[in-house]
Amino acid sequence: MKHNGGLNLKIVARFLLALTLLTGNMLAGGPATFAQKPVPETQARKPERGSSLVERIGTTGILQLEAESFKALTPRQQILAYYLSQASIAIDPIIYDQLSRFGLRQKRILEGVVSHPKGIRPDVSKKITDYTKLFWANTGNHIGNTAQKFLPEFTYAELEAAGLQAIRNGGLQLTPEEFRKELGELRQSLFDPNFEPLSTAKSPQGGLDILQASANNLYSGVTLADLKNFHEQYSLNSRLVKMPDGRLLEQVYRIGTPDGSVPAGLYAEYLQKAVGYLRQARPYAEPGQAEVIDALIRYYQTGEYKDWIRVGEAWVQNRVDVDFSNGFVEVYHDARGVKGAIQGFVTVTDQTLNQLMTKVADNAQYFENRAPWAEQYRKQGVKPPVAMAVEALAENGDFGITTVGDNLPNENEIHEKYGTKNFFFTGSTRAFSRATGTTALEEFAASPEEARIVKQYGEEADRLTTALHEVVGHGSGKLSPKLTREPQFYLKEYYSTLEEARADLMALWNVSDPRLRELGLVSHPDVAKAMYYAAARVMLTQLRSIPKGDQIEEDHQRNRQLIAKYIMDKTGAIEMVERNGKHYVVVKDFDKMRVGVGELLAELMRIKAEGDFDAIKALIDKYGVHFDPQVRDEVVARYKKLGLPTYWAGINPELVPTMDASGKVTSVRMIYPRDFMRQRLAYSAMYTPALVAATKPAPRGRR
Repeated sequence: MKHNGGLNLKIVARFLLALTLLTGNMLAGGPATFAQKPVPETQARKPERGSSLVERIGTTGILQLEAESFKALTPRQQILAYYLSQASIAIDPIIYDQLSRFGLRQKRILEGVVSHPKGIRPDVSKKITDYTKLFWANTGNHIGNTAQKFLPEFTYAELEAAGLQAIRNGGLQLTPEEFRKELGELRQSLFDPNFEPLSTAKSPQGGLDILQASANNLYSGVTLADLKNFHEQYSLNSRLVKMPDGRLLEQVYRIGTPDGSVPAGLYAEYLQKAVGYLRQARPYAEPGQAEVIDALIRYYQTGEYKDWIRVGEAWVQNRVDVDFSNGFVEVYHDARGVKGAIQGFVTVTDQTLNQLMTKVADNAQYFENRAPWAEQYRKQGVKPPVAMAVEALAENGDFGITTVGDNLPNENEIHEKYGTKNFFFTGSTRAFSRATGTTALEEFAASPEEARIVKQYGEEADRLTTALHEVVGHGSGKLSPKLTREPQFYLKEYYSTLEEARADLMALWNVSDPRLRELGLVSHPDVAKAMYYAAARVMLTQLRSIPKGDQIEEDHQRNRQLIAKYIMDKTGAIEMVERNGKHYVVVKDFDKMRVGVGELLAELMRIKAEGDFDAIKALIDKYGVHFDPQVRDEVVARYKKLGLPTYWAGINPELVPTMDASGKVTSVRMIYPRDFMRQRLAYSAMYTPALVAATKPAPRGRR
């Protein structure tokens, strides 16, 4: 799961502890998204020279990722990294279709216009370009963090005129009549705020169930009632469709086998392209990695769950300097928490910070033994998980810059046998810290003492949060033998929130353990205070990324709200106060707060181990979903005054190959393009030749 540091995590940790680095410590923001009008130039802070912040589009900041560890790789490893990165780029279009049945069609129109702007009115061209960048940043037109739809500032007529001009420029391979018909069919999806307003709705309104109210493309015509007696064979990697005769059909994501015994399915074009690059990567694979690549190719051919398990088993046991993930992995976008979204990343070990992760991993059993839950839920014989600090060379599909930690695989049957791999994405954390200062901390800290401690120890606390969340959080605990299936089967739409909260709580529980001081991972007791301040404050600051409504839909944000409000209610250690029209979260008693952390952590472990749906539903519905919209409006206004981005997207390093006369790659160099639009159009040009002319070679940039 991912860890989002204000940013994004799961067991991948997509540990979205969303440590909001923006506040000098946890980012409260979450995945890159946007839903508000552009901030006036007088308010928005412009990118500074040398900053990782490349540009601003309204409340979204675009960051350049850097990966200096690439330079230390051997030429063979660099070529491997190039091909694995190309495989990551190849699967990128799939996420747009998974998040909306209109996504790829919208993408085609927008890219055709922005890549051929000659003759389009400059003011209209800018509005369409800005919207397109936000569309890329969110992999569609719903905010990644809130699932809420965002609207363009250009009109339907302006987009129509621009599209017709793009056709004359050679940017859209459509006749004017075909274009007008296509745009007409996309009109509601682009311009109507009431049409499919939420991509994922876990607390739906208006009598709809969670599938009917969700606009994503993981289901078609299916209700929860339809699933009552239906057994999914391809639950992770399929689109479930209700046929006219009432049957449910699983449209499997796969290529098909070469002998034709397994037919091709959805996304075969994109998966086949990725497989082509994986095959080219194989001769350069690190020890044991060829088996991973072979297993992944087989899985993309068959789509069978048993083949996916083989991928995970081979991958989790393979520790290499150039690593990668490619597959249908995280289930956050599915309201049921079952169907995986495509993701791809490629990493290189950051040796300078790797010691943190390995020390925590080597002590995994120690922390398991001291967990506050009942003895029957403690795992024994914990194998030290593979844990590493890494810099990303490619982040594509459902994996973006807001992910600062990741714990994989997600399948419990692999955890039990082989453990997990845990990643701390140091390139993302550095990009955030370089792009943001301490102004948000100074605005929202409840006291000068809080500001002082977080300024001094917040970065250390953030790193430790990610490491503990990923390494000893997601991989911890033991399930009851009564459970015959994965816990998400029993806990349904509440599972991901539970798992993220459990991992965050393990960080909060263990940060004050003296073993961390002995290991040299904590420099001062105030590191724990910095982490606790962040866990309390984030319940307030994260509201800035939810511009509409009074409900939280995203799992990482629900997790943070659950933790803070539970502790506030049960222990009184946290208090929301108002001073001069501004709200603050005060930590009144750190010891009591830790008691609350332990109580909630023990209960969440029990719920997970026993599959207690009623208990987790009651907890999250009470503490994790609702907020006061007037407080949110105040928070939004305070952030707007600061001129800081609310949402984020990233530009990957670019790997540029040198080829010989036969087309064989002989060497690879890395550049930092600092051009979001050029990179995204270059990615699309892999499938759309008409975009090639618009993607000029990247500047040499810094090396």
